[in-house]
Amino acid sequence: MEQITIDEADLRLLDLLQSDASRSNQVLAELAHLSPPTSLRRVKRLRQLGLIEREVALLSADRMAPLIGHGLTALVEITLERQGTEHLDAFEARVLPVTQVQQCYRVSPGPDFMLVVHCTDMPDYLALAQRLFTSDANVRNIKAFFSLKRAKFEPRLPLPLKSLP
Repeated sequence: MEQITIDEADLRLLDLLQSDASRSNQVLAELAHLSPPTSLRRVKRLRQLGLIEREVALLSADRMAPLIGHGLTALVEITLERQGTEHLDAFEARVLPVTQVQQCYRVSPGPDFMLVVHCTDMPDYLALAQRLFTSDANVRNIKAFFSLKRAKFEPRLPLPLKSLP
């Protein structure tokens, strides 16, 4: 893996982009105390290095609810019978392409995986659980926790900034 180096200006840009990636380069440069060409060059480099994985729109669950319903969010613990690398990789490969699986973590100690799953309703969750978990002979235990309320959702990574503008 290539050695990546970034400086405080890069960290400022990354922090600003985490809070609002829709800003124009002109505004971003001003907030980061950089010239627009420097800002553009640095952001392009940060993308090429893979530090900016992708830029997405975060939808308001509460505002979308009247249009599509709140749905059902579950935090699901999965424990496998066999934990060899090939078994862990195989389970991951099965769940990653599934749209309802929003997040997937290998964890330790305890269960092998923690998933954040969003389904339209309980029948949708049951069909998903049957397809992904119950029908897999290597899944030993499934424990689902259903969200009653999302108190916080913040996809930002905390960055070690010395000072922000």
